[in-house]
Amino acid sequence: EIMAGTTWDGNAMSQSDMMEKDTVIVLDDADNVIGSESKRGSHEFTAKQPRGVLHRAFSVFIFDQSTGELLLQKRASTKITFPNVWTNTCCSHPLHGMSPNEVDRPQDVEDGSVVGAKNAAVRKLEHELGIPKEEVPVEGFKFLTRLHYWAADTVTHGPESPWGEHEIDYVLFFTVESKDQLTIEPHPDEVDDVCWVTKQKLLAMFDDKSLLFSPWFRIIAHRWMLSKDGWWDDLAATMTTHRHCDYATIHEFDPPAEHMGGQGAATALFSPITPTQNAVAKQGAYGKIKTHTESKLSQLARLDEVCSAATLLYIQPLKSNLHHAHIKSTFNKDDLAFCDEILCKVSRSFAAVIRQLPPTLLVDVLIFYLVLRALDTIEDDMTAFPDNKTKIDHLLSFHKTALMDPTWSMDGVGEGHEKLLLQQFPKCHSVYAALSQQSRRVIADISHRMATGMVCLALHPFYNLSLYY
Repeated sequence: EIMAGTTWDGNAMSQSDMMEKDTVIVLDDADNVIGSESKRGSHEFTAKQPRGVLHRAFSVFIFDQSTGELLLQKRASTKITFPNVWTNTCCSHPLHGMSPNEVDRPQDVEDGSVVGAKNAAVRKLEHELGIPKEEVPVEGFKFLTRLHYWAADTVTHGPESPWGEHEIDYVLFFTVESKDQLTIEPHPDEVDDVCWVTKQKLLAMFDDKSLLFSPWFRIIAHRWMLSKDGWWDDLAATMTTHRHCDYATIHEFDPPAEHMGGQGAATALFSPITPTQNAVAKQGAYGKIKTHTESKLSQLARLDEVCSAATLLYIQPLKSNLHHAHIKSTFNKDDLAFCDEILCKVSRSFAAVIRQLPPTLLVDVLIFYLVLRALDTIEDDMTAFPDNKTKIDHLLSFHKTALMDPTWSMDGVGEGHEKLLLQQFPKCHSVYAALSQQSRRVIADISHRMATGMVCLALHPFYNLSLYY
């Protein structure tokens, strides 16, 4: 172990040396320091510790203010964990026994100072990228938030990988006026390549299937950086205000599917999915909350409710206005029948109300509801899409694809009748296309606004939608 006050010299140690000698900060789920462990011991994924040992980490993002570019590094092929992956500027661990001190206390997180994590960042930027300490002073770093994630290194070492990460990661931003002011001399045992990228370039890299990316970088980028008005677009405010700072929350993330497993066969930690829960995962919140049930005898004992139900069903049943002459002459009979049937399947209560509307308004509202239900089904499905970006792309383009292409449909998304709605959406579009131009414009506009709100809420859980509207 490194003794307190001892000078740490990464250049004098091999990758194996650092795995044995570096002493990481072991944590509980609330980010309280509860001990220490070797870098090797904390990163081993075994049957006894399927996700290794939870420890503290940091992720640095350095930006060129003049161009808005972000500095990326490609981890060296000789790295033991997650080699050959592109990632943010620098990601590593604060250690016990360092001078200056790298162990932050709860009060350091509360006030956003986290000098310990920043000291560690300065040390590793010099070690990995050869950036002199004077060029990245501690006071220049901006602490934004923390995330608790884990990932098995199964892409590198296969499904039985003995290695992985399990960290509470401190996200640190740093800006330079120009990249020309930064000295970069990568350590060959740490870094194979570096590049400066715009947001558009990074998005293109993410789409390139030949490139590998670290799971923590993908989580941070998609969760906070790549959205419109996210940390990257709003870089000046990110660095100079507390607009994007969240010191209280420890955001929790399971890894992408390809980083599940490992030697300990680790499954989801924060949102476990079992075979019997797959339908729940595909339908968001539906089915997650246990519903209240009562016996038939108990229900029949409520005489007032029984009388009301009998009246609506047999004495004065609700009549649908769908058979009005105006509706029959305006819309395709078979397509409208499908829309009415699917409406009754996905929401009997809404169907009862919508069917009572005036004939000149009824179909407009019926289609409006089905369009939003289709959009909501896409947003709710947590298993159909390979990553969050793909789902976001579908949501944001829905008002153009689903509502402008009469052949558009989607398969494998949602469950039951919602899935059928998306599979047979051309029938819904047929009726939508026969609506007045004003109604189509309103439905498309609200669909776009809803999708934007869904994306904002997904990327920023505390986003105030009232500000958008």
